[in-house]
Amino acid sequence: MDDITLPKAVENFIAATNAHDASALAAVFGDEATVRDDGTTYAGEAEIREWSQVHLINPKIVITPTSFAGDRLVASGDGEFPGGPLPFAFVFGIKDDQVTDLAIDPV
Repeated sequence: MDDITLPKAVENFIAATNAHDASALAAVFGDEATVRDDGTTYAGEAEIREWSQVHLINPKIVITPTSFAGDRLVASGDGEFPGGPLPFAFVFGIKDDQVTDLAIDPV
């Protein structure tokens, strides 16, 4: 990650995820944010908090960036799930240093 320059919102997302800090992760997202992951869209603070707890915090996900271009982060995701680490693409919408939308897909 030393050679990859990331927007502040993406840095905050990675740091909060890797620290397994639900409150810090919730603070990364704007009020009207959406997340699309595993074919489901999560909207608003309550749904995003639930998604982050189930998909990032509980399985103790650690994100290791491999590249960033435009709005797309490619990273390795590892944690307490079978088959890891796995490569993922995170496509971010960002406004005022907060994530407004996030789409996550396997690479």
